[in-house]
This record gives sequence, C-alpha cells and structure tokens, in this order.
Amino acid sequence: MPTAEVYQDANFLVLMDKYPINAGHTLVIPKIHYDNLLVMPPVEVGRLYSLVPMVAESVVASVNADGFNVGQNNGIAANQIVPHVHVHIVPRFKPDSPDGRWPKRRVASQEELLETAQKIRSRINLSRIQDTMSELAAIQAAHEGT
Repeated sequence: MPTAEVYQDANFLVLMDKYPINAGHTLVIPKIHYDNLLVMPPVEVGRLYSLVPMVAESVVASVNADGFNVGQNNGIAANQIVPHVHVHIVPRFKPDSPDGRWPKRRVASQEELLETAQKIRSRINLSRIQDTMSELAAIQAAHEGT
C-alpha cells in the first residue's frame, strides 16, 4: 500500500491520511501495536502526545490552516476503523464548515499526498523532536530509578 510519509523515528510514523477531511490531514502512529489508548502504557501515551503538537505546528503552517483538530478514536462505537492507536491532526479552515458540521472525507491522489507530505516534512523541526524525546526518556529513566 503506497503511503506518503511525513516523519519517522524508532517509535513513531507520521503519514498523510489517504481519506482526508481537509488537505494536510495527518496521522501520528506509534510503531508498537496497541488496539486502543486504554491499553497503551502512560509513558507511551505521553510520548505520542508530545509529538502531536510539533507535527501539528508544521501541518498548520504548510497548508495555511486557520486552526486544527486533534482526534483519536477508541473502539467501534467511537468510529475506530483501524484497530491500532493513531492520532488525527486535521487542519481547519474558516469556510470549511458553514453549517457547523465536519467537512466530508474524500480520496486524495497519491500525488497530492506526496506533495503535502513534502511541505510538512520541510517544516518539521527535527532537533526539537529529538530534544523532546530525549528529555522524556531521561524523565522516564529517573522515574524508574526512584
């Protein structure tokens, strides 16, 4: 299955959603499998949600969004389609929901996804991500040592 990768490290993969709500709709995915957030260790949840705002900042800037939503579905009743934890970053634009409803999903072309992924990738602050993840690892190690 072709993907449009934005970022990857030892623990996470960031991809474009191929059925985006809006241009720039991005997924932040842990590499370790967890069915839902409730079975994910708290330290891993912390790492995941530490990465989300850094990716969101790049997404918003890349597509000139007016805002963004962060979403994470758990269970069939919550519309979790893929049984693996992932966080949606959905750019929002002032005119995208005049009736107050979410815009409809669509199928994006691979070309569009790759182009948007490149724009986002070029704005990601890799050293900030690495510093943040190193700080979190140090905090975790200190906590485990006490």
